[in-house]
Parts: sequence; C-alpha cells; structure tokens
Amino acid sequence: MDWTTLLFSFKGRINRGKYWLAILIYIVAWIAFVAAAVMWLGGFDTDRLFSMVGGALLLWLAAIVLIVAGTWSGIATGIKRLHDREKSGWWILVFWLGPSVLSGIGSTSSASTSFVFHIASFAVTIWAIVELGFLRGTAGPNEYGPDPLAALATAPRV
Repeated sequence: MDWTTLLFSFKGRINRGKYWLAILIYIVAWIAFVAAAVMWLGGFDTDRLFSMVGGALLLWLAAIVLIVAGTWSGIATGIKRLHDREKSGWWILVFWLGPSVLSGIGSTSSASTSFVFHIASFAVTIWAIVELGFLRGTAGPNEYGPDPLAALATAPRV
C-alpha cells in the first residue's frame, strides 16, 4: 500500500501499526508546521500571529490546507481501521461527531446534567481510541478486503 492510499483512500483495510503510523505522521506534520510558523513570524507575538497581512496570510492558508488534508486523512484511516474490524465506515461519525455533540450539549446544560454529557463524551472518545487503535482486526479476508496482516505473515524474511 502506497502513502496516498494509506492516508487518503477510503477503501480497504489497515492494521493497527499502519493506523498508528498515520497518527505519527499527523503529529509530525503539525509540529513541523507550528515550528515553521513560529520561525516565520519570529515568535509568539499574538499581534503578529493573528494579523492577516503578508506572510501570516500564507500561514493561514497553509493551516487550512493542513486541516482539510488531516481531517480527510484521519477519516480515511479511521474508516479503514473500522473495515479491518469488520464494521461499517459510518461508525466514524459516532467517533468524530459524538464527543463534540455530547460536549456541546453538556456545555449548554445545567450543572447537574452537564457532568453526565461530558463523561459520555469522554467515554465515546475512549471507545474510539480502543476500537481504532488497540483492538485486533478480523483474521482473514472480510467484505472490505484481504487481511492486512496476511501479507506480512507470508512475506519472506530477509
């Protein structure tokens, strides 16, 4: 599987290792972007950081591109992990939107019910991390494609 398929395709399956590799790529990309932005702007001067003049506009556009590409890729890799677990890709909506919706409801609720919604949001987040990052995929082929670990098991060792 090439990098563009790994990061941007919604088809097929990926194992946990490739999922965590994608997460690492996102983290490194954001660290590199923030470091470049700080060097470009000469520090964390908020007056310069949020001005839409000159180079800062270019940084804002680069940030938007990075956010769109990262969101697309995060959804794509999550769907492929769900496929590896033999689940529909539509579950990604629960994992991506569920915590935000629950926290939003909790933020507008009374103090007594707010806690329940925030705990539910946290629980969905933990469920997503465990489901996508830690649980083994279905052994053998399933309706979404061949077992991604089968190719590793049959590859000759060097």
